[in-house]
Amino acid sequence: MPSLDLTADAVALTRAICDIPSVSGEETTLADAIAEALAPLAHLEVYRDGDTIVARTQLGRAQRVVIAGHIDTVPINENLPTRDIDVDGEPYLWGRGTVDMKAGVAVQLRLAAELVDPRVDITWMWYDHEEVDAELNGLTRLARTRPDLFQGDFAILGEPSNGTVEGGCNGNLRALVRTHGVRAHSARAWVGENAIHAAAPILARLAEYRPRTVAVEGLEYREGLNAVRIHGGIAGNVIPDECVVEVNYRFAPSKSVAQAEAHVREVCAGFDVEVVDSAPGARPGLDAPLAQEFLAAVGADPRPKYGWTDVARFSALGVPAVNYGPGDPSLAHHDQERVPLGQIHDVERGLRAWLSV
Repeated sequence: MPSLDLTADAVALTRAICDIPSVSGEETTLADAIAEALAPLAHLEVYRDGDTIVARTQLGRAQRVVIAGHIDTVPINENLPTRDIDVDGEPYLWGRGTVDMKAGVAVQLRLAAELVDPRVDITWMWYDHEEVDAELNGLTRLARTRPDLFQGDFAILGEPSNGTVEGGCNGNLRALVRTHGVRAHSARAWVGENAIHAAAPILARLAEYRPRTVAVEGLEYREGLNAVRIHGGIAGNVIPDECVVEVNYRFAPSKSVAQAEAHVREVCAGFDVEVVDSAPGARPGLDAPLAQEFLAAVGADPRPKYGWTDVARFSALGVPAVNYGPGDPSLAHHDQERVPLGQIHDVERGLRAWLSV
């Protein structure tokens, strides 16, 4: 079994973690390595649920912070093992997971081992299945079995944020928009009704749609409504009787899921709309005292998080949460995924400065 040295430099630890493949559903090997590395640390109480691992201090501090990161990645596409590269004179670590989000996980693991006497009690969480449906997410499972582990005064997700602080996150909704027709032989198309042709107005509406930018507590969140997948037809000589356009809506955290669904139905009025997945956004929560102390300690100018992250889970529980991790989020899931080495060290220094006594 691969082993992890939590005393290693954060970059070396990032490399080691990335080189243990952990595509969603295949996290066990990495989870085993993390559990083995944490086991000797007497200052941490360790709990495991499937491939989700929680380690926490019990020092009786007046406040508790939850710091979390997911250990899974999207599928590999010839971008492992990692390698060192140079981009315009700056050193990077290249490879799947370097940005989303194993550099953040490496920093968290290193600090979890190092900070024996932090200024607040800390609950560290490393969880599985973040990159797939919400129902499979390790935090969804953990919330059912051990909701007490989510208790805290502030939470940080190590999602890539270019080493700055990104408050809250947009909500996310997926819907299937269907058109219906009548099957017929394509040689006699006039006998049938083409469901794919009937989907043209849906695509036209989405192409013409102009997303809004919404200010929420001083941060501006950009929305987006897009077709992300389309399928229909059964054979090359049959007029299709059904076409399905999958639509993804990223909405500002000022909207509820119900309001987001109503908006999608309004845009797609006249068509059969089925919502298949949704997750609420999270307001920034940067007015919390611990959040203000955190911003001051890391010297960050907060920005909005456009993508959905698990900060929304904590926000729903009344725990203000932010994203703070190394890596450019625009390179998450990219085949040229790479993280600047300097950002890994900067995030490590920022968290250490804030959490140390």
